[in-house]
Formats: sequence, structure tokens, C-alpha cells
Amino acid sequence: MRLHALKPLHDWPVFEAWLARTAPAVAGFDLPLGLPRAFVDAQGWGPTLPDVATALRHRSRREWQALIDAWGNARPVGQRLIHRRCDTALPGGARSTSPLQTRYVPVGYMLYEGLPRLLAAGWTLVGQHQADPRRLAVEAYPGWLALQALGRRSYKNTDDAERRSARADLLAALRHDGAGLGLAMDWPDDLHALMLDDPSGDPLDAALCLLQAAWAAQQPAWGLPPDLDPLEGWIVGAR
Repeated sequence: MRLHALKPLHDWPVFEAWLARTAPAVAGFDLPLGLPRAFVDAQGWGPTLPDVATALRHRSRREWQALIDAWGNARPVGQRLIHRRCDTALPGGARSTSPLQTRYVPVGYMLYEGLPRLLAAGWTLVGQHQADPRRLAVEAYPGWLALQALGRRSYKNTDDAERRSARADLLAALRHDGAGLGLAMDWPDDLHALMLDDPSGDPLDAALCLLQAAWAAQQPAWGLPPDLDPLEGWIVGAR
């Protein structure tokens, strides 16, 4: 597959404008597109993702964190930030962070901000929620693909020779076989420089998400399990 362009979206209005566009698209989003079933059921929010999105929109970020903390603190130690089935089903030893985590790697806030906006813009969440059939969203996890190519080597957040070398190796793995997905990726020289030189890793993560979405689009039933729980969602590539 060919990567032609990378466009930064610097704020929520720009992101919302991009979501609202009518052009057909398949996109991989690096954020949880669902919550653990046990948590949703405990809140009595209802059986659909729009029910979850409504509950999130009625709470501030601080109230969302307080709700998670209160629920988790009433549970046994080790069962407070529970995972979805897909979070522990990734091959190669990867394990994604619980969507209830609002500290450290705050993916709980990523869901809080992203999921309601996707639904409000009318996107179909493949296997979870049917809306516009021309705009299809899947959940991607770039850290999983990076793990397949690099092991535990870090490739972002610090501009040093070691992490730059890891970014170079990851780019080489994407060009070879999509870091193990069997879908080789290519791009022009200017994008190569951008993905290699940016220590944040954001451009490279965007390319990883694109590759996962393209891979999923080629799989029977998008590679999703037949017993997918639409409230929890699924990371493409998980088994």
C-alpha cells in the first residue's frame, strides 16, 4: 500500500471538521472504541454505544475520572482497572491499556473525547455500530505493531540516537512486510524524513494505524471474531 500524505489535526474543531467530511474513508483510530462490559452494565447505561456516548457527554472529564475511581475502589485489588477481551488477545505478547485508565497512559480520556465525536459525526464503527456506510472506523493499536518489529525497544518521546535508530528499523519493517502483517507499505521521501525525524512518534503512529485499517479491510469480516461484543469493540489484529 502507498502512503501519500500525513495531515496534522491540531485541535478538536479541526478534528471534528475532518470527521464530518463526506468522502468515503476507512480509518484506524488509536483509541478505545468501547468499554469493558462489566463496567457498562454496572452503570446501567444501556445496551448500545450511543447510550455510552450519551453518558460520557453528560459528565465532565473530572466527573468521568471520579466515576471510574469510585467504581474501581469498591472492587478487589487487581480488579479495579479491568480490561476488555481484546486488550489481552493481541498476539506477540502485547497487552493494551485498560480503557478505564485515566492516569499514566490516559486512554480513558482518549475514549471520552473520541468515541462521542465519532458517533456524533455519523461514522460506522465496524462490528459495533452501523451508521454511514461510506465512513468506516476500526480500532487500531500502533504499539502492538511496533512491538512485533522492535520488541521492547522504545521509538518515541525522546530525541536521541537510540530511539531514532528504532524508528528507522520500524520504517524498514513496514516497507518489508508491514511489520509482520504481510502488507508492505511505501511512501515518498518527504514523509520518510517526517516519520524518522519526529521524536513524538505521532506521524509514525498514524502510518501504523493506517496500515492496520488497510489490513483489516482485506480480511473476511474485517478480521473480527464472530462473538464480538459491540460494547467492548475489538482491536484489529487481535485473536
